[in-house]
Amino acid sequence: MTAKRTLHIRPDPGGEVPKTAMVMAAGLGTRMRPLSATRPKPLIKIGGTTFIDHVLDHLRAAGVSRIVVNAHYLADMLEAHLATNARDLDVVISDERGQLLDTGGGLVKALPLIDADPFLCVNTDNIWVDGPLDSLKLMAQTWDDARMDVLMLLIPQARAHYNAGRGDFHLDQLGRLWRRRPARVAPYVWTGIQMLSKRLIVDPPSEVFSTNVFWDRAIAAGRAYGLVHQGLWFDVGTPGAIPKTEAMLADG
Repeated sequence: MTAKRTLHIRPDPGGEVPKTAMVMAAGLGTRMRPLSATRPKPLIKIGGTTFIDHVLDHLRAAGVSRIVVNAHYLADMLEAHLATNARDLDVVISDERGQLLDTGGGLVKALPLIDADPFLCVNTDNIWVDGPLDSLKLMAQTWDDARMDVLMLLIPQARAHYNAGRGDFHLDQLGRLWRRRPARVAPYVWTGIQMLSKRLIVDPPSEVFSTNVFWDRAIAAGRAYGLVHQGLWFDVGTPGAIPKTEAMLADG
C-alpha cells in the first residue's frame, strides 16, 4: 500500500523562516539494511517518495530556497538525485566523502556554507505531517534570539510512532528542555528538526563528534528550548517501519 504525496500544508502562523536550511544526509543508514546496501538512506522511498524529497517538500512550503546537504555514503547518487529533483532550490553540497564527521562535525564543516542565522537543520530519516499550522513556520515564530541557541521540535512519546526509546527530553513551563536521566523515561522525543544559532557552533572538541556536545552546552546555559509538534511524526528507522507508516499516511 502506498500513500499519496500530500503534505497537508497548514496556514502560515506568521514566522519568518530562514531561507537556508541544513539537511543532514551523510549517515550510513546501517539500520536500514538491506535497503541501504545500494542507495543512501535519504533515497529510500516511502509512499513512492524518497525520504529527502519528503523533507524538501516541507522546506519549500515553509519558504526555504537554499539547502546545504552533507554527503558521504554513496554521495554521487545523492548529488545526482538532487540535481534532478531540487532544481528549484539553491543546492550546496558539504562534501564528507573523505571522512564521515558525525552530526556535530558535519555542522562545523558546513557552517561556512550556511548564510542564515539562525538556520533550520533537518534530518532525512523522519516523516512528519503538520498539525493546525506549518511546523517550520511555527518554529520560526517561536524563536527568540535573546533567549535561545537551539529550538527543537519535539513530539510526545505517546505519539512518536514506531520509536522504541524511552523519550529524550523534559520541558519546563517556559519551554526550556533538559535530558532524560539514565534508566528513567522522558515525555518527549526529538523529531530530528531544529533551529540553531551559529553562535552555538563553536569550539568543536574534535573533528568527529555528535551535536550532543552543542546541545549540552545550550542546556547548561538555559538556552535550549523545545516546541511540541501538533501533527503526526514517524520514526522510520528500519525497513519494517516503512509499510506501517505508509498505511497510516494512506488513512490520512
